[in-house]
Amino acid sequence: MDTAGLHAFVTVADTGSFSHAAQLLFLTQSAVSKRIALLETQLSCRLFDRIGRQVMLTEAGLALLPKAREILASMEDAERMIGNLSGHIGGRLALATSHHISLHRLPPILKTFVERFPAVELDLQFAASEVAYEGVLRGELELALITLAPEQDARICSRTVWTDRLQYVVGRNHPLATSTEPDLSALSRYPAILPGPDTFTHQRVRQQLARQGLELTLGMSTDYLDTIRMMVSIGLGWSLLPETMIDDQLVTLNTGSEPIDRPLGYIHHRDRTLSNAAGELLTLLATDI
Repeated sequence: MDTAGLHAFVTVADTGSFSHAAQLLFLTQSAVSKRIALLETQLSCRLFDRIGRQVMLTEAGLALLPKAREILASMEDAERMIGNLSGHIGGRLALATSHHISLHRLPPILKTFVERFPAVELDLQFAASEVAYEGVLRGELELALITLAPEQDARICSRTVWTDRLQYVVGRNHPLATSTEPDLSALSRYPAILPGPDTFTHQRVRQQLARQGLELTLGMSTDYLDTIRMMVSIGLGWSLLPETMIDDQLVTLNTGSEPIDRPLGYIHHRDRTLSNAAGELLTLLATDI
């Protein structure tokens, strides 16, 4: 087996499409098909079932996929380790970040980074924290800057860089804006605007309400905090937002509940050798702590 065939196999498996895989690999669809066919010949089994326009992994393909990822990750790790010996700071750095961090925390750090290391090809992706986390676990991303989960996989190394104090807020025209006792019981009677159920913020709100035997009334949901702030400011509901995002269009509610701090920071795979470029970015992040 060669790495070119394995790379084609993993890309087709991830995209579910030979044509899309060809675009990502900068190859013709025929070239991708030949690489898969050669791999299937070497293994004496079919790796994909092609039903109409659908491409699905066979049982053998499902068994090969995690091993193929490990082999490709090991090859990349070896190349990175050898490349690091030269001390050169360049090449591709695959980095994912949440929209909130990219807008409110990262710009000055990235500005300094690209000015100091122009030879680095920054592959910056914007993704929900949960998606970025999985990308690091699968080896697709070298680093991710995200909201840190209370519990991490043993393969993940993480460090807190910033801490957001979160506050319950409403718009100035919301009924609770003038309430003298806006406790959690009062909040539960009005619709909330929160990120998705898998997010840190959503889970902490549900936990605080549940401790008092209260249920969440969810009005709308979006993972973009700036969108949530806008919707709250025009009176569509209440939310839990970082203090850094609270402006004069919002009213902070003193619910008397336990303060909520949200840790933001970086993660990388514990078993992956970081590139020199990644190391320099982590050094910049450490100075921002």
